[in-house]
Amino acid sequence: MGKKPATETNFDAVVIGTGPGGEGAAMQLAKSGKKVAVVERHQSIGGGCTHWGTIPSKALRHSVSRLIEYNNNPLFSGVGWQRGMTFSQILKYASGVIRKQVKLRSSFYQRNDVTVIHGAASFIDQNRLKVTKNDGSFDYLNVKQVVIATGSRPYHPDDVDFTHPRIYDSDTVLSLDKDPKTILIYGAGVIGSEYASIFRGMGVKIDLINQRDRLLSFLDAEISDAISYHLRNNGVVIRHNEEYESITGHDDGVELKTKSGKLMKADCLLFANGRSGNIEALNCEAVGLKPNYRGQLEVDENYRTAVENIYAVGDIIGYPSLASAAYDQGRICATAMLNGSCDEALISDIPTGIYTIPEISSVGKTEEELTAAKVPYEVGRAQFKHLARAQISGNDVGCLKLLFHRETRELLGLHCFGERASEIIHIGQAIMEQKGGGNSIDYFVNTTFNYPTMAEAYRVAALNGINRL
Repeated sequence: MGKKPATETNFDAVVIGTGPGGEGAAMQLAKSGKKVAVVERHQSIGGGCTHWGTIPSKALRHSVSRLIEYNNNPLFSGVGWQRGMTFSQILKYASGVIRKQVKLRSSFYQRNDVTVIHGAASFIDQNRLKVTKNDGSFDYLNVKQVVIATGSRPYHPDDVDFTHPRIYDSDTVLSLDKDPKTILIYGAGVIGSEYASIFRGMGVKIDLINQRDRLLSFLDAEISDAISYHLRNNGVVIRHNEEYESITGHDDGVELKTKSGKLMKADCLLFANGRSGNIEALNCEAVGLKPNYRGQLEVDENYRTAVENIYAVGDIIGYPSLASAAYDQGRICATAMLNGSCDEALISDIPTGIYTIPEISSVGKTEEELTAAKVPYEVGRAQFKHLARAQISGNDVGCLKLLFHRETRELLGLHCFGERASEIIHIGQAIMEQKGGGNSIDYFVNTTFNYPTMAEAYRVAALNGINRL
């Protein structure tokens, strides 16, 4: 059977990639009456967020967290044994969530008459794209504007053999079919710390190797110290200020030698140190675009690249590399494409959600930043162990910390450690974003919260902080 003849189609805009950034741009353009196509090189839409990153890792985390909760709950202690699950059993739950997400997101494109083309897109020139299908056939797209939203993948240094069956990255670890007793995790950023929590929760012995002197050093130091203590208290070995000299895979395990002379061995290794932009297949040279050494593109405040009609959003432009921000970037980018520019911008205080066990979430300034800027601030804290709701649910590890200006009482930063932290943070974020004096810590004292709730932590923390004044 021969290849299908090449087709040629005209579009107002083509979005390359169907992750959050691509989806945000495509939906906004389509709702504004533009003829839009999205090109996706994989069989299913959703991008890395849905298939290898945010959704599967958080689904895994949820399952492991519930397993820990079950095993630690005194209600079930009389059952007589500790329940355990294999990694592949837990993955089945994650794959069910992925299927639901793909079905939902596919319906968005259908409902908004966006053409979905599966294949690899590359530039012929700034108004023409070639799409190579999986069967080897081609489509040619004539376009007025292009959005590059191809996302990123785990960084692979040349001296690490990722083809070895015991050496994984954060994508391939989702195909782990063994049940290792020991794992080396190289890279203690967000992804490394999350997977350290997940695997330790399943009873795997973990060595977490960090190139820096603190875990998640961008966090408020108190929160960083809390997650370090909690991981260590649960048996994770954290090794700071270490870099690998060599990583060698064997039939029965993996060896890692550090530049400081240490030798570590485990059943397998997860390399979780950095990400690279998916740029190579785009033939950017044809339009004069030059990515940096990590495969990322530079854009202006309207997400326009150096080429007038080509835009880029999401991981391909670097910071903040968050699914939540990418969707907003896509929407803002589309508005700029429609109007020539966009006055709207990403909020300056983007919340951070880190899905370790327990969770971490923060928004605004850290104590270290406020101290360096000589801002007169005070701290209000609520320990979860003192909240009735946390005592009822058994999730009493953690705290909420409010940073506020001593004189104006304006909220300056929010930091939360504990179960549901990424949800709890949004209450404070909503108040912090208020203008005209509405962002005062007094809001939490003068508002009646449901009781018992985790949200009540805001009232407790606010009273604690005001008492310090």
